[in-house]
Amino acid sequence: MTRFGIIGAGHIGSTLARGLVDRGYDVTISNSRGPESLAPLIAELGERATAGTAADAAAFGDVVIVTVPLKAYQDVPVAPLAGKIVLDTNNYYWERDGRIPSLDEKVATTSGLLQEHLPESKVAKAFNHITSSQILTDGRPAGTADRRALATAGDSDEATAFVTALYDEFGFDTVNVGPLEDSWRVERDQPAYVVRQTRDELVDNLALATR
Repeated sequence: MTRFGIIGAGHIGSTLARGLVDRGYDVTISNSRGPESLAPLIAELGERATAGTAADAAAFGDVVIVTVPLKAYQDVPVAPLAGKIVLDTNNYYWERDGRIPSLDEKVATTSGLLQEHLPESKVAKAFNHITSSQILTDGRPAGTADRRALATAGDSDEATAFVTALYDEFGFDTVNVGPLEDSWRVERDQPAYVVRQTRDELVDNLALATR
């Protein structure tokens, strides 16, 4: 079974760790404060979870989730992620991250920046437009009429297919936005951002996005 590394143990990272462990996956999770600070979380998660450094999580995971503040994306280890699928949950909050000219000028995307930082990885957008409190509560069985949908985007078909399968495990339909250059359609302040929507509604909201 796929092993997951998680770089970032905030609301999204810790919630995904819980969801993955509950689904039988082994997880190594890291944060910026060191493995010792994660002892309470690891005790809660149980034997399938371990704490480590960012390098440990990157090396451990067959697939690695990057869920750090955008301002820290260049601190993500590069070499141990070569050839791996990397799921990016990030959003640009200039109030937290400081101004990033290429994003302000709308000539880049958050996931595109991570892909540039990880040139040999297969980056896909995932879990960026849902609040952490809803990740483990809003899922529904496949075929449910009002099943919530989440978006992904990526330049690798393998990576977006992986996200699609993972979303389904968590109880969500998927809409593939397309390549990373189009992932702005599901970023902050767009119609599809952090609203509950079905697949058809998500498709409509993506079409309404303006840059």
